[in-house]
Amino acid sequence: MYDTISNWQWVTGNDDELLNVKPFKRIKPNKLSKQKLISSIVAQSKICGNQIPNKKLAHSFADELFQFLFGCGNQIEWDNEEVLNKKYDLLKQHLAALLKYSISNADTIQKQVDAFFDVLPERVYDRLRKDAEAVVNFDPAAESIEEVLAAYPGIYAIAIYRIAHQLHLQGIKTLPRILSEYAHGITGIDIHPAAIIGDSFFIDHGTGIVIGGTAVIGNNVKLYQGVTLGALHVSKELAQTKRHPTIEDGVIIYSGATILGGNTVVGRESVIGGNVWLTNSVMPNSVVYHKSEVTVRDKNRLSDEVLNFVI
Repeated sequence: MYDTISNWQWVTGNDDELLNVKPFKRIKPNKLSKQKLISSIVAQSKICGNQIPNKKLAHSFADELFQFLFGCGNQIEWDNEEVLNKKYDLLKQHLAALLKYSISNADTIQKQVDAFFDVLPERVYDRLRKDAEAVVNFDPAAESIEEVLAAYPGIYAIAIYRIAHQLHLQGIKTLPRILSEYAHGITGIDIHPAAIIGDSFFIDHGTGIVIGGTAVIGNNVKLYQGVTLGALHVSKELAQTKRHPTIEDGVIIYSGATILGGNTVVGRESVIGGNVWLTNSVMPNSVVYHKSEVTVRDKNRLSDEVLNFVI
């Protein structure tokens, strides 16, 4: 069934034979196969080492930048300007170290770092404050912006998206995906760094949300857990086309809804109900819902009826 697993081999035969023997037997290690494997790993590692940023370094950059911007709940002296100035310079060095994996020219690295930090106040910090304010204004359980920034997974996922998106806009390869997948692993929220998302974006709960790379989301949009903004067709030939939907301003999409297709547009101020499967555009101010029937009855009054369960 399998050729080799390390130096073990699966015993082949019919079912009766397999029931009467141990599933694995020892075989002699193949030194040539081992050396070929090691050589392949070394060759791949050289490529990764020259092109792919160190993942632990990238993850720490994401966390440290988020803590720098929103110091609630961490050990940074948030109210000390001298400390923050030093931390700002260290973060620039941190990003430069990450870019060395994919950019060889020192001047180009410095230009990329300066470009990112020049727009950090407006494109990342200010927008994230608006995102946090949207949570406070809409979620009855949220008591303050500080609580949202310190404890809400949705705002963390959005923060890493906005950082990764800016790096993506600057043409930086791979690092944005590493950052977005880091947030995905922590929060369960998968936002592609190439997606375009407007201001005051609100994610409630968030687990299972997927936002594809060509999705466009307007301002004041609200998503609940399990929402998918995906592609209608999965084909490599469609890589350079718009594959994911457009969600206009003020739309609310409830849990479990799936909206697919690059030509699908959800008009402004519309409401998409839970578990809806949508592949066509809807006009502004629409309400789209999935109708199902739920029956509640007294189980003690079923004696005259035949219960026919088919398994």
